[in-house]
Amino acid sequence: MSKRLLAERGIAVSYETIRQWCQKFGRPFADGVRRRRPRPGDKWHLDEVQLKINGRKHWLWRAVDQEGVVLDILVQERRNQEAAETFLRRVVDGHGYQPRVVITDKLASYPPALRACYQEWSTGTRD
Repeated sequence: MSKRLLAERGIAVSYETIRQWCQKFGRPFADGVRRRRPRPGDKWHLDEVQLKINGRKHWLWRAVDQEGVVLDILVQERRNQEAAETFLRRVVDGHGYQPRVVITDKLASYPPALRACYQEWSTGTRD
């Protein structure tokens, strides 16, 4: 596609040249887009839904901010404290920002997972 667009403008390039451009400029471009991404809201809603994939139970974990923007989605076979901690760490690491308020659906695994993650975030250490 890129080669055809450039050819219409009279520029002859090879696929290798386009690959090298992507290698050289792709990462800085993606980093710039990520930096300019709006910061998520400070109130996050966490939820999980049961799915059946190939006849086996799985859990779809989802985090949404107060604006309704989906922050992250994760499918796991587990629904326990370890799974909740994994999901929370993934969401926070992906955005580099901790929420002020977390609203859950009263799953018993959330309070201990939140305590463990908040302790990590406040001290800056991970066990």
